[in-house]
Formats: sequence, C-alpha cells, structure tokens
Amino acid sequence: MGINMNKQTKKRSLVFFLVPHFTLLPFAGAIETLRIANRMLGYSAYEWRLASVDGQKVHSSSGIGMEVNSSLADERRFLSGESRPSMVIVCSGIYVEEFHNKSVNAWLREAYNRGAAIGSLCTGAHVLAQAGLLNGKRCAIHWENLPGFSETFPQAEVYADLYEVDGNLYTCAGGTASLDMMLNLIGQDFGEGLVNRVCEQHLTDRVRSAHDRQRLPLRARLGVQNSKVLSIIELMESNLSEPLSLLEIADDAGLSRRQIERLFRQEMGRSPARYYLEIRLDRARHLLVQSSMPVVEVAVACGFVSASHFSKCYRELYNRSPQQERAERKLTMTSNRTGVVV
Repeated sequence: MGINMNKQTKKRSLVFFLVPHFTLLPFAGAIETLRIANRMLGYSAYEWRLASVDGQKVHSSSGIGMEVNSSLADERRFLSGESRPSMVIVCSGIYVEEFHNKSVNAWLREAYNRGAAIGSLCTGAHVLAQAGLLNGKRCAIHWENLPGFSETFPQAEVYADLYEVDGNLYTCAGGTASLDMMLNLIGQDFGEGLVNRVCEQHLTDRVRSAHDRQRLPLRARLGVQNSKVLSIIELMESNLSEPLSLLEIADDAGLSRRQIERLFRQEMGRSPARYYLEIRLDRARHLLVQSSMPVVEVAVACGFVSASHFSKCYRELYNRSPQQERAERKLTMTSNRTGVVV
C-alpha cells in the first residue's frame, strides 16, 4: 500500500476558525483532502471541528453560510482539556484587513505556546501576523494581498509561494494551494504512498512543491514571447518602491535605450516608462483597497516623490482619485455586510 504502517494509530485534531467572508475553495479543498485521507486509511486519522468568534454561522465571500461547532470562548476552555486541538487553521478571504479581535490573537498565541500547530488558508496569514506569530517567520499569502501584507507586517518574511511551513506554522496562499499544504501534512504523517492515493482520488496529476508559483508565468499572463521584454518587466516588478531609470534598466538588460523603447512599443503597445508607471499604480491600487495606509505612504511605497504627483497619475489611469478608490471600497464593504450586495 505504500503507507507507513507504524503510523496507523496516529491522529490529529484540527480546528478550522472561520473569519467572515472566508473563501470556500481553499476551505473545502483542505477539508476534502483530509476526508479522503481518512477514507484511504480506513479510520479517522484526522478529526476536525469548525469555530467562529461567537459560535454562530459564518458567511463565506460567496454568501454561503457555514454552521460551526464551537465559539472562541469554547476553544479557549478546550486548550486546557482533552479537547485541545493539535492544529488550528484560520480561514479567511476578502476584507481580512478589517478583522481585528484581540481575543482571537490571544487564543492563537496560547494555542501555539501549548504546542499546537497554527495554520492559515488564503489571507489568514494576516490574522496570524496580527497575533505576532509571524515575526521573523516565512509565510505565504494570496498574491493579490501580498503588497498590502508586506507593508503592514514588514517583520514577516512573506513569499508568493503556494504554501510555507516554518516550524509549527503553516501558511497557504489559498485557492487550490490548500490541497498542496494538506498533502504535505499527510506526507509528514503517513508518507508518500498515502499522498499518491489521495491525489488519485482528487484527480490531481501531481503534487506541487511549496515554492511553485501562484500566478501564471509572465509569458502566459501577458502573451509576450520576447525574452528580453519579459526579463525587463520582471526587473521592473522587483523595483517598484525605488524605480530604476531607463538607463539602469538598459545596462542590466544589455540593450540600448532606443532598443528597449522599440521593443516595448512592439510588444506592449506603450513606452517602457508608461508600462513601469502602470504596474506601480496597479500596486498602489492594491494597497489602497487592502490596507489602511495613508495615501502619502502608499505613494512613497510605489515610488512617487509626492502625494500630488501620485494622485494626478492615479486619476489619469483609473478616472478617480486614490481617495475615491478607498471610499468606493468602504462603500462596497458596507453593502456586503448589510446584505445589499452578496
């Protein structure tokens, strides 16, 4: 069977803590991976329960409500008894930046200090960082949330990986990456044989490594084939807070400024300076909607020398000011919470 028989009696108990607007896909992927592992083993090696702050139903980002088994108060009591979990996984999604709960932070720290593994799905690393658990630790978060997260929690070592395991801390970028993180856990517990059998049930053709990329390669994402243009764009994306001059880019690429100008006109339909500006503004937009950073700090983080210049460029590209962008996002959040929009 390829399963380590010496581990047949091993068990893990997990608590999935649901944050409002959590994403269903990574949550379901994690649960189903563990369920299939149990089925392949023939016994419940993995047991779980769902928890929320108040013990009440939690609605996902798709509007589907999920009943839970326990409240935060219950879980804090369980830490000192037989129901103490061996692993706690925070499940969140959109609007995680608005979730602030000191009691949740204290519970996560206590569970960690008592030896429980602490994990997160999708944007849950944000909650773990709020609790101070990711200081100096490697972690993963969804690529869309990475800019805001890295600015808010500079002490965390965040990567655009599928998942990260740093000691007893497990973080996952979300989406289908939750399958990969759970397969890693199953592999630790029972070996590669069980992992392969679970993959077959999942109709998954391979086990992805933790460091596989989250996003499509630039070549596929942009529809660009020219390797020089792609390498220049990668260089630009790596230098957003302190933009490089075209001369510096040319020296790195081994091309003249005129050659770079011509290549970008042909491949991207715009000048390299314009393209560089657009990806900086795209990062600024993510920071505006995913963090509470003052507009002037967003401007500095994206390489603008002044807030006025930043606002001018932002309005020209997006037809609204940075302040309007943030206000529209708050309005959308309020609508979702009141049920006007699902």
